[in-house]
This record gives sequence, structure tokens and C-alpha cells, in this order.
Amino acid sequence: MNHDSRQVDSESETEVTVAVDGELSEVESVRWAVDVVLKELATRGIRGIAGAAGAAPAIRVEVRSNPDGHDFRVSEAFSFTRPPGEPREIVVFGDDPAGATYGLLELADRVRYAEDPLRELERTAPVRQTPSTPVRSISRTFVSDVQDKPWFHDRAFWDEYLTELAMQRINRLQLALGMQYNYSHDRDVRDNYLCFAYPFLLAVPGFDVFAEGVDHDERTRNLAALRYISDEAKRRGIHFQLGLWNHGYEPMESPRVRYPIRGLSAATHAAYCAAALDRLLQACPAIDGLTLRVHYEGGVHEEGHEDFWREVLGAVRSAGRPIEIDLHAKGVDQALLDIAVGTGSPVVISAKYWAEHQGLPYHQTAVREREKPTSQVGSGLRAKTQHTRRFTRYGYGDFLREDREFDVVFRIWPGTQRVLLWGDPVFAAGYGRLGTLGGARGVELCEPLSFRGRKDSGAPDARDPYLDPALRLGRDDWKKYLYTYRLWGRLLYDPDADPESWRRFLRWEFGTAAPDVEQALSRASRILPLVTVVHGIGASNNWYWPEVYLPMPIAGGAESAHYGWDTVEPKTFGGVSSFDPGLFDTVNDHADNLLAGRRSGKYTPEDTAAWLDRLAEEADDHLAAAESRMNDVKVPAFRRLAIDVRVQAELGRFFAARTHAGLSYALYQRTGDPAWLCDAVTDYRNARAALAAVVSVTEGIYRANLAFGNRACEFGHWKDRLSQVDADLAALEAEHRKAAKTTGDRRNEIEPVPRGHRPALDHVEPAGFRRGDDFSVDVAVRGSQDGAISGVTLHYRHLNHGEDYRTEEMTSTGTVYTATIPAEYTDSAFPLVYYFTVRAGSGDAWLAPGFDDSLANQPYHVIRQSPTTGWQDETP
Repeated sequence: MNHDSRQVDSESETEVTVAVDGELSEVESVRWAVDVVLKELATRGIRGIAGAAGAAPAIRVEVRSNPDGHDFRVSEAFSFTRPPGEPREIVVFGDDPAGATYGLLELADRVRYAEDPLRELERTAPVRQTPSTPVRSISRTFVSDVQDKPWFHDRAFWDEYLTELAMQRINRLQLALGMQYNYSHDRDVRDNYLCFAYPFLLAVPGFDVFAEGVDHDERTRNLAALRYISDEAKRRGIHFQLGLWNHGYEPMESPRVRYPIRGLSAATHAAYCAAALDRLLQACPAIDGLTLRVHYEGGVHEEGHEDFWREVLGAVRSAGRPIEIDLHAKGVDQALLDIAVGTGSPVVISAKYWAEHQGLPYHQTAVREREKPTSQVGSGLRAKTQHTRRFTRYGYGDFLREDREFDVVFRIWPGTQRVLLWGDPVFAAGYGRLGTLGGARGVELCEPLSFRGRKDSGAPDARDPYLDPALRLGRDDWKKYLYTYRLWGRLLYDPDADPESWRRFLRWEFGTAAPDVEQALSRASRILPLVTVVHGIGASNNWYWPEVYLPMPIAGGAESAHYGWDTVEPKTFGGVSSFDPGLFDTVNDHADNLLAGRRSGKYTPEDTAAWLDRLAEEADDHLAAAESRMNDVKVPAFRRLAIDVRVQAELGRFFAARTHAGLSYALYQRTGDPAWLCDAVTDYRNARAALAAVVSVTEGIYRANLAFGNRACEFGHWKDRLSQVDADLAALEAEHRKAAKTTGDRRNEIEPVPRGHRPALDHVEPAGFRRGDDFSVDVAVRGSQDGAISGVTLHYRHLNHGEDYRTEEMTSTGTVYTATIPAEYTDSAFPLVYYFTVRAGSGDAWLAPGFDDSLANQPYHVIRQSPTTGWQDETP
């Protein structure tokens, strides 16, 4: 809908004044926010005035600092109050300038999407809002010279984009340069624009270093763009983080690089980078921080890297202002931490949330076997990452110590979902609650369309993924995801936010269909994160894209040449590990358990397939209801959403049916019974039908080549994947025809494990534990039938992905089970994580606390050390 279509009629009689009190009136972000309020009022035909009130304003908004009577202040918090006897006055109290800015922007948002903005302001209720997650970040990546230069230099784009981020309380932006290549070992690098960023931005006195093909005028224009972006972010109160992901200047095995770097050698490399960084920080005074990839993929060999980074980070000291140093976690060791902390600047470790993908909101209980550290001492290029620091690759590693001298932020990478619309308030709130695990500071999301056109796969005017002209957004491709940004910012800020804060947007867009639109997209948006967690076939986003899935073959139990390097043994569909092997069984393990008449307690492929089918059905039902309520289902915004909901629902069915097929195939392999193979064929045909439905929905809608890179899994269309599924299905059918001639039906020999009665477990999570003391864990079984429970196992470890779990059989006294984590184990710098396996006499077993129906909760317990032991929690 267009704002202009809902103007207030009597413009001459309506007036809103916005007055800012005292020192707040001198704060740039507050003054900017006042302008936003006035512009939104003007768009709705309402006269807005900054400063003193007119004779009889309709509404007066007064912005003040937190009242003197408050004995606390929380960064970014704000309150609305209504003074007694002043029914037309709203007072916005900001605990700090950021809080005052957010209070004003909240009023602007209400004006923008209200049916009657004056009435909306008049009924503003007293409320106090405080942030739950200190860092709410978005990462935008520059990866393609032909596709990304237009938006990089488009100041109108940045004005709109940054304003929207601030409106949704996103308080940090990383502009990532050079993230698209692993400079140390990617072959045939071509489009290296801004990869080694300095020569593309400025000349450095004393060094004759330049990027061939980039002249003085282009460098000047690039630097001016960066200066504008960072200045405008700061003006809106957004922390601006410059991502310098590559410090290698000469990619290996790349003779055809498009912009060769001239004038550097190994002897001058570190000195040049230090001087260039110093000059860049002086030229762009609004750069608040640097995000650095410091392991080998950033082009610097890990053996002896301390010397390089000590010299380069020395430039931060001379900046004359605090510069946050954000070290991408992979490969970071104590030597690098000491160098960063030694600069005196704030230091952040940015760890991956779920490998290079988007998973469920909780953090994996355990990493895959191939991510675990080894005791070997490495050398050369991968000296740290290959062995002792290997476990830092795809989780929080060992960075959540209580005594750390740095902060931790989690980054959600763009491997799972890049094109389809994502928007689930439940999962967004889950990230808000769990993105501060162990006192971490928050989460950064690699935004939709990240890596579009990566590795020279871009083309002019091809960033917009739509082929259908009616759905194309051109330069405004990001606006398809306005709802995503809204949920991300607001529900990280406050996971318990009033749903009105996102529902007003949905009503504006979709009218009476809004409730069902919300629920349809919510259910659909849970599907691919769930698939990612349970089918952890490739941790690298360069090799695994569940949204447009390159299928791993089932037939023949074949290994995949594509996925082989990044998955666990056996490298077959049945052997694929979850990204959380602590909570999920593989297909093969579950088949073994079924044949042995037992359950491990972990979630099974059958469980996850049922979840996927349920989510798909619920998404379809709500979408059908939304379509029945839409006055015009051809509205582009609704069409885009409806298409993407259908695609995700069918992908849920595809993965569910393929999971069933894989399980049946695993049972055939173990029993030789062709009946299982027959089931596998039937299930695979159902999976094929679901994928065919995706092709039907998307053909002619999305471009035939959704290019996000140059590997087989990074480009193409769902239609291309259908032909690959057809080949695998044909091989499975052929295998079935052969097997049916040589073996008999013995499937009835398998006895299913009876489902036991599952009583409730009561466990009160302690507020903390004392380091060096025994820690007792009690759980009460409620509603158990006689003999139903045969035992309870406690699984525990430090909050450290480099360690394995210890287990302890709990002792029972009646219905209460008890175990003790010994003092020598609690005498550590880490919090504790633990959960339970409950076993029934029937052979059934299950995890506790496990997941609730939302799949957005934390399925285990985390206990931090009590503040009395010296640790202080400063998280608001």
C-alpha cells in the first residue's frame, strides 16, 4: 500500500510538535530522529513542528533525558509517559541518547503504519522498553564489481537502507569487503575488487602500491562512498564496522585476477597494511570498528602470524578514538588475543552460530567429529586451524570463559537461505533470548541476498533474483525483506516485544489477511533452519545450500564427490551427521537402533520428518486462509510472499520424504529385505513430486541461474536439481527391480520399540554455581507409572566445544534422581552445560529438557558461575 493513500484530510487543523529537552537537542542521532518523525507526519498529511509548540497542537511530543528520580540507566532504553492532566502530551524519556532516538523512531513507525496516525499517537500507552541483546547487527557484503558497485555508490539507497535499520533498532552494521574468497586457497580468483581493500580506497605515502585498473579518481570516489556510508550510519546512531576479510594481496593459483595488486612484497606487506589502515581510519572518522579474518583464509599464513598482526593492529592505537577489533573466531589463539587486547581497544570474537548456516535458535550441544581439536602441532599455512584450534570453525569454541577480556558476538552466515523470504517472530525471539549465551553480546545476521554474484558469477543488473517483471524490485531488492529486518531488530532488542510492533506492518501490507500471512510465513520459515541442523552435510556455505539443494545420492549407498571433503564418515546419505550430533541420530544410527529394539533418546529422522511435514501443512493451511482474505492476490508483495511460503512448504515435504527414503534404504542395506527398498522408492517418488511442485511454482518467476558462486551447489535453479533427483531415483528403482528378484520379504522380523509412558520431569535450574565446589543436580519425575523409568543419565561438560561430555548415572530416592558434578570439574573458568537422558523399561528413551513445540527453546541447561566467585554479569 502507499502511505499517500491514507492521508489525514484536514491538514490545516492538525499539528504535532516535537520538542527536545536540554543536552539531547545537541545529539546528532536525536536531531535526525526528530526529522524522521516530522517526515513521516508530513507523508501522512500532518503538519509537524520541531521546537516550541504552536497555539493549539493536536499532539505534543516532549523528549527528555531519563528523569532524575530513576536510580538506574540502561543503554538504549526508553519510556513513554503521559503527564497527568495533559491528555495530548507524550513524554519520551531516553536513558541515553540511543534510547531517546529509539523512542522517537517508535513513534515514527506508528505514524507510518497507522490507519489514523493522530489517533494512534493519542492512545500511546505508558511503557518502558529495555534491550535484551546489546548487539543487533546486520552484515552487508560487497562481492561483485558489476553487481555491487551500483548500490555501494548510491547515496539514496544508503539513506533509505540505514534509516530502515535504525527504525528496527539494528544498532550495528558491518560492511564486509573480501568475504567472498578464501584468498589463501581459492583457485582462479578473478573478481578481486575491494578484496585487499586498501589500494582500492587510497594511496599511502611512502608506498607505490596500487590496484591495476583502478585510477586515482576511482579510488577517491570509493573512499568518498565509504566515508558517506560510515558518517550516515553514525548519524543514525548505528555502530559502523568495516569488515576487512582479506589481507592477502596475491591470491594463490590465480593468474587471471582482474585487478592485480602491484608494488607489494612479503618484506613490505605488514608495514604497508599498518600505514594504510592508519590512513583509512583518519580518512573515515566514523569507522567504529574493524572485523578481521585472521586465519589462513584471509591470506596470512598462520605460522608466525603474530608478527604480521602485531604490526597491523598497531595502527589502531594511533586512531585517536576507540576502535573495536572484531576477530572472526576461526583459528584465533591466545597469541592473537593478547595482541588485540594489548592495543587497549575493545575486542570482540565473532563466532559462527551454526557453522556457515542458519539453524535453530539454540546453540549446538556438540560439534561434529571432524570439528574436534587434535593434539598435533601444525605448521605453515594452516598451523593453528588445522589442529589445535580446529574446533573454533563452526561454533563458540572455548571463547565463553567467565574471565575473558573480550566480548563474543555470534554471526549467522548465509548458507541456509539466501533468496526466499524469512520471517518468524518465534525464532527471531529465540535468537534474542539465546544469542547472549554465556554472557555473549548478541548476534549478527548476514542479510538476505548475501554473496549474490560471488566469485565472478555476477552480471550487470542481475542482483534482483526475479525474472517476472511484475515482481522485480531492481535497486530496491532489499525491500522484499523489510519484514525480516523488522523481526530481526525488534525481537533481538526485546524477545517479549508487543506483537503490535510487527503486526502493524503486516496489516498495512496485507489488510485482513495479515494474521494468516504471519502464521504462514512463520511456519514456513522454520523449515530450512531445521533441515540445516538435522542434515549437516556441509558446514561451509560454499558447498551446501539447503534452499536450492544439490542432492546427495541415496541409491547404492553412494558417496558424494561434491560433499565428500566436508562431511563425516561414512560419506553417504545415511551417514550424514547432524550439526548437533549430541541431540540428533543419523539415519544409519537410527536404523541400527530400530533393528536392535532400542532407542538412544536422541531425536530421530522420523521425528524430524514429522516436524517438517507438520510445518509444511500448517504453512499451506494459513496461506490458503490468507489468500481467501486478500482483496487482490496479485499484489506484488503478497505474490512474492505466497510463492516463497509455497516453496518452503514443498521443500519441507521434499526433505521429509527423502529422509524416509533414506531410512528405508538403510534398513534394506542391513536386512536385505526388498520391501524396505520398495518403501524407499515410494518415499523418493513423493520427494520428487514435492521438488517438482517447487519447480512449477518458481519457473518463470525466479531467474534460471540464481548465482551465488561458481561451485555446483551455488548456482542454478530448482529445475536443475530436479534432473539430479531423477537420476538418483532412477538408480534406486533399478536397484529395487534387481533386488526383488533375488530376495524374499522378511520385514515382519523387525519388532518396533514400544513407546513408553513419558512422565514430566521437574528441574529447577540453579541461579549459579561456585567454582571449585561440588554441584548437585536434582530432577524429579512426576506422573511416572510403576516401572516406567529404568534410569536417568546426566550429560555435562564445560561450555566449551573443544570438550566431550561426561556422563553420570543418577541415583534415585523415590521419584527424585540426583547426581553430583565434582568440585575438581567445576574448578574451571567455564560455565556448565548439562541435560538428561531418561530411559523407560520398554526400551524407549528421550532427552530432557529437549525441545518444546516451537523448536525455539534451549534444549539443555546452562549454569554460570555465581558472581560471588569474582565474575560479574554486566549484560542488561
